[in-house]
Amino acid sequence: TGASIDIEDDGTVCISSLDGESGEKAKAVVLSLVRPPEVGKVYRGTVKKIMDFGAFVEILPGKEGLLHISQIDRSRVERVSDHLKVGDEVQVKLMKIDAQGRLDLSRKVLLNNREHRR
Repeated sequence: TGASIDIEDDGTVCISSLDGESGEKAKAVVLSLVRPPEVGKVYRGTVKKIMDFGAFVEILPGKEGLLHISQIDRSRVERVSDHLKVGDEVQVKLMKIDAQGRLDLSRKVLLNNREHRR
């Protein structure tokens, strides 16, 4: 971003920049690394792994959740690989975080009827 980022021993993060735009970009990067996932929020994630039962999607750096096969589309999905590939970017909603910290995602809740008919 062209900005300078310094992290103090107490965890304080200082961002300095010659222009506001690069400073704001650096701030967004830092926040994406430290901000916890929020239930109900919509994320643009990247498919990291395909399984028979769903796909693992990274919604924040180092934060992956399960997009269960039942949450990929409004219609029945027979094979995850027919709808998603590793590296695909998908929009998902974080539905819940369970007691073990696992993230449950849904794409289905974001689809409108027009997208469903395609």
